[in-house]
Amino acid sequence: MIRQKTKALLFLTLLLFWLLPASTACAGVNRIRVVVLSVEGSIVPVTASYIQRGINLAESEGIACIIKLNTPGGLYASTQQIVDYILNAGVPVIVYVSPQGGWAGSAGTFITIAAHYAVMAPGSRIGAAHPVSANSGQTEESGVSGQKITEDAAAWVRSLAQLRGRNVQAAELAVRESKSYSDQEALKIKLIDARARTMDELLQDLEGKELTIRDGRIIYLTTVNADLFPVTMNLREKFLTAISNPEVAYLLFTLGMIGLIAEIYHPGAVFPGLVGALGLLLGLYGLGTLDAYWVGIMLLLLAFGLFTAEAFVTSHGVIGAGGAVSFVMGSILLFTGSGPEFVIRPWLIVVTTAFFMVLVGLLLLAVIRGQKRHVITGTEGIIGQTAVARSTLNPAGVVFFSGGLWNAVSEEGTVDEGEEVVISSVKGLKLTVMKKNNS
Repeated sequence: MIRQKTKALLFLTLLLFWLLPASTACAGVNRIRVVVLSVEGSIVPVTASYIQRGINLAESEGIACIIKLNTPGGLYASTQQIVDYILNAGVPVIVYVSPQGGWAGSAGTFITIAAHYAVMAPGSRIGAAHPVSANSGQTEESGVSGQKITEDAAAWVRSLAQLRGRNVQAAELAVRESKSYSDQEALKIKLIDARARTMDELLQDLEGKELTIRDGRIIYLTTVNADLFPVTMNLREKFLTAISNPEVAYLLFTLGMIGLIAEIYHPGAVFPGLVGALGLLLGLYGLGTLDAYWVGIMLLLLAFGLFTAEAFVTSHGVIGAGGAVSFVMGSILLFTGSGPEFVIRPWLIVVTTAFFMVLVGLLLLAVIRGQKRHVITGTEGIIGQTAVARSTLNPAGVVFFSGGLWNAVSEEGTVDEGEEVVISSVKGLKLTVMKKNNS
């Protein structure tokens, strides 16, 4: 009997020790974990998905979510998404404008004001939130449509400020007049809730705060001994963030054009074409994400077309010069009128343009030298050789022969693209050809 009681007691003791750590761990996860997100740079679509992921994690495993914010601004649509995630979060979301000297500019202003609790580091600033459009190349207040967008943004920021009990007038001035405030000014006029030098100081300030979330529930925060859980961007988010940088997207687009031009000038190389296609697609994705000015994109594509035509049409450099002008103008107009968050530095445009011109010039020179080399060796080595029409010959066009593109004239009727022809004579750098089946 005693032995049975001893076994039962031992079993209950082991069961208690087995359940206790799980219970403690569960309590530790659900009660004192604070998810910390870091947002640096422009607000783009991938930023919104990253913040959504972080808030979802905080809802399932923590008591709050802190967003460390340092941004010059970003896309209006992405900002709306982020604010929506904050307003509908199941845990308090604290926005901490940091590090010292950080910025909650433009889009960052809306995000900070929407937070359940807004904090700024010393030396940081907030404001300059007037909506700007990259697509129009002008501030949004230009015209009736622009005025509507400004009115909507002003009403939105008023609504957010009223919801969080912040200074409505100061918030509206940040939108209508691009007013900016230092951290001390923002605290004094009650645009934010506190200032904090460090994360530890922020957690001390949050201790005991009661914050109301979406369903009216009041959350009592105990953050002094909180377990901070930093959530960084995953590889996909880091990659999309990188190519959503205006300068990176611009360089990728340029690289794509160079690669495709190299493939067109020297058909069969394959590698330049693959790199070019990939670069062009990634560049277009980045520019599309950033709402780049469509006229700038069209001018860059026009430059690509003109440089391609230079290899097919004898223009003594006129077409190439037009391509150079189009490339420079497109680069300048790409983000004309956008805010400071979407700017291509002038020196980068100069260096990229110079590199682009030199590289295209070298590729074109290689094509011309290849053609001259064949002419120098004598027409007897060329006549009778087979070439392939790379455009319709009616009667003039372009053929591919011995690794290069040649201007050619058909001596008998029209030759379709892709059809084989035989070289019958050579005059300078121009070939006279006839259909292979008639030779």
